[in-house]
Amino acid sequence: MGIRPEEITSIIQKELAAYNQNLDMENVGTVLKVGDSIATIYGLKNAMAGELLQFPHNVMGMVMNLEENSIGASIFTTDAPIKEGDIVKRTGRIASVPVGEALIGRVVNALGEPLDGKGPIATQEYRPIESPAPNVTSRQPVKEPLMTGIKAIDAMIPIGRGQRELVIGDRGTGKTAIAIDTIINQKGKDVFCIYVAIGQKASSVASVINMLEKHGAMDYTTVVLAEANDSPTLQYIAPYAGCAMGEYFLYQGKHALCVYDDLSKHAVAYRQLSLLLRRPPGREAYPGDIFYCHSRLLERAAKVSEELGGGSLTALPFIETQAGDVSAYIPTNVISITDGQIYLEPDLFYAGQRPAVNVGLSVSRVGGNAQTKAIKRYGGQLRLELAQYRELVAFAQFGSDLDKATQDRLNLGARLTEILKQGQYAPWPLAHQVIAMAAGTLGFLKDVELPYVNSFVEELIAFCNQKHQDVMHEITTKQVVSDELDGKIKKAIEEFKATKKA
Repeated sequence: MGIRPEEITSIIQKELAAYNQNLDMENVGTVLKVGDSIATIYGLKNAMAGELLQFPHNVMGMVMNLEENSIGASIFTTDAPIKEGDIVKRTGRIASVPVGEALIGRVVNALGEPLDGKGPIATQEYRPIESPAPNVTSRQPVKEPLMTGIKAIDAMIPIGRGQRELVIGDRGTGKTAIAIDTIINQKGKDVFCIYVAIGQKASSVASVINMLEKHGAMDYTTVVLAEANDSPTLQYIAPYAGCAMGEYFLYQGKHALCVYDDLSKHAVAYRQLSLLLRRPPGREAYPGDIFYCHSRLLERAAKVSEELGGGSLTALPFIETQAGDVSAYIPTNVISITDGQIYLEPDLFYAGQRPAVNVGLSVSRVGGNAQTKAIKRYGGQLRLELAQYRELVAFAQFGSDLDKATQDRLNLGARLTEILKQGQYAPWPLAHQVIAMAAGTLGFLKDVELPYVNSFVEELIAFCNQKHQDVMHEITTKQVVSDELDGKIKKAIEEFKATKKA
């Protein structure tokens, strides 16, 4: 008996229906050469700039150069066992990091992977490390103060939410101390802080984290760490990763502060990468796009419009100078991108003026717009008096006979300089700053001997906290000093001075 053709057809159709072949198409390339965390890869025709690549042994890398016949990629680990001929796969993902409130209180690397041993980060949200800055129409002016708790800065070089204020100075002049004080001072102010440590010793960062934990600041802070022995790739992407974490809060209508400590080491890491990738060197061997490298990072700091939620991202980039040279390549670049700079001078630091802020070379281009009105009342006079004092000090060195007016101005300037001195990790609340400045600018310190100025101010504040709580409360809540409140402050100081004489 023969087999009917329709039976054969039905059997073939059943077999075809049951046949399931999964075809996985993978775009792969081959490593042509590798060294110093840089791999040259043949193939990967459709790779994108900034795309993550999968190397053997679970090693990741990132596309940096797109050339005619090959790709230049940087590898995230320095000791990766990658060799010539290895297969490299595309991931199709642009480099991105986890974002969200799950990162608060955590220490992560530049890829958002935890380094603190507290388990995985429970978030499903990611942001690309590189994203366009808000355009002109989606921004609003910087007008909300971001108090640092440091008298010299809040009075004369105010920082606003959404501002980019450069902190610049030699090694060991207290730049990181300003960052820590500013972060500690955001306690209870609904500002999320991201501290990005680039190319630093792990021990230095550990002491910063300990200090933040001691003051309860890790409750609203994320630390992004690319330490000195990490690959230059991780050091290069660290500030962009930190910025992406801050942008999450910005676009949620919240406020964030990003500290980049410091961009000098970031520039060195990028120069190393660029030279290894055979990009042409420019001034001081930095690549031609080093300015763009920093500008596209710092331009992402903004105070966005109310339609976008009115959130803000404030940037505090740090630059380390060599022998106080602010005219070097990287310092001048970053000065021209930012909205002002706080210059820390070694001579002031060694003379005991700490924080060692040089009020003459420091400037805030946002100025009084971002200053609390209570501080503005006395801060302008303070800055003017100190500017005249600096001129007179230089002049007084050459002449011994000075008239009484000059001597009075020098005495006042010395006392105002004294009240700007401040201990580390002890940010001052608004009311305390206002009382100290009022005492200085209204002439109540003229007859106080110079060594006792600070103890006088501290006792005055304790007296006001005890006997004039209404004045302190009004300064804190209203943040404006009216003529009536000014009279109350004068009266309180006079009352305190009377107790001292008695």
